[in-house]
Amino acid sequence: PQYGLVFDAGSTHTALYIYHWPADKENGTGIVSQLEACTVSGPGISSYADDPAGAGASLKPCLDKAMELIPAKQQRETPTYLGATAGMRLLRAQNSTKAEQVFAEVAKVISEYPVDFRGARILTGNEEGSFGWVTVNYLLETLVKFSFSGKWEHPLDTEVFGALDLGGASTQITFQPGVTIEDKNTSVFFRLYGTNYSLYSHSYLCYGQTQALKMLLAALHQVPRPPQISHPCYPKGYQESITTADLYDSPCVHAPSTPSPAQVLTVTGTGDPAACISAIRKLFNFSCGVNRTCGFNGVYQPPVRGQFFAFAGFYYTFHFLNLTSQQSLSDVNSTVQAFCKKSWAELVETFPQDKEYLHTYCSMAIYILTLLLDGYKFNEHTWSSIHFSRQAANTDIGWTLGFMLNFTNMIPTEALELVKGQQPSLWAGAVSLIVL
Repeated sequence: PQYGLVFDAGSTHTALYIYHWPADKENGTGIVSQLEACTVSGPGISSYADDPAGAGASLKPCLDKAMELIPAKQQRETPTYLGATAGMRLLRAQNSTKAEQVFAEVAKVISEYPVDFRGARILTGNEEGSFGWVTVNYLLETLVKFSFSGKWEHPLDTEVFGALDLGGASTQITFQPGVTIEDKNTSVFFRLYGTNYSLYSHSYLCYGQTQALKMLLAALHQVPRPPQISHPCYPKGYQESITTADLYDSPCVHAPSTPSPAQVLTVTGTGDPAACISAIRKLFNFSCGVNRTCGFNGVYQPPVRGQFFAFAGFYYTFHFLNLTSQQSLSDVNSTVQAFCKKSWAELVETFPQDKEYLHTYCSMAIYILTLLLDGYKFNEHTWSSIHFSRQAANTDIGWTLGFMLNFTNMIPTEALELVKGQQPSLWAGAVSLIVL
């Protein structure tokens, strides 16, 4: 087999995906699978802005693991990429010099290994969304399928799936709308296996789960900015302290004119789901311009169409709440409401092993529902078209596989021409004539 490595450098953590495929197949098409996924310990590389060498060093254990899995004689021809997403987009906006230093250090470390390193770069939001779409549809065999006759063929009458991705700093929606896309900035065109795909794709920076919760907390820290913050999405009885420096350290959060960086704020949960919904809705602008369909914040979006896979943050929150089995929207709402009313003491007793993120699940669930229903305009009829999933065909869903398939040219843009033989009856007639 041949191998490929892709680092997914997200805003909250980095993961290395190791892919493999048989070398003797045509273009390696349709048969790339995930051999291993290695989670890099520590935060995302954008968190190393003041310690760029630490970002590089953090990658070494996963690279060492990859070298154990890939035979030594094949390592030098293993294509290796690092793609960074919204965390590094934000750092670049804040301080481009620091972003470049982080990239220089990660590139230096990867270059020390005997692999075919093809560079580290920041993906655009559209790339992140559209490569996630390629991954989903490649794994579900809607782009290409191995037929009974032993050939890779484009499946007929197969509907492609849409992709919904929720990271720490951004969220992406990508689907085939079936109408002309009015805004060129949201249009992505692929020609795969001889078939044209015109996709709608948009990435909302700052609307990933970590940054959204930070925007929510900042909104609750109202003027005259007392040191006490009542948080309706946190469970009753939960309390934590946060400094204003930590709260306002992101370009997504607009700091008050004169924040005192050392001030310590006490955040107290009140466990009020109705007030939580109201506070989260204020993070969005749902109004659209005249004669226009939109998602939110005035961004053009055609109506959602077809089946969707919702992965990453969408999956993890709903998996925790046991809501990934195609439950109806009313069941999802009642489960979330019941969970949000539980006190901190009840939650700790029920989920002792999940204490680190336990206080955030209510706000994340309500945020996801608000994003999908009010933001992306799903409703009770189209809700059943969303499939919450982490994997397809034993492979993690995300942008990395689509990215590697694209950049190693493993998805041919044109289908291979089939040499067509003559009809069997013509052969029979010809053979008879020769025999005569």
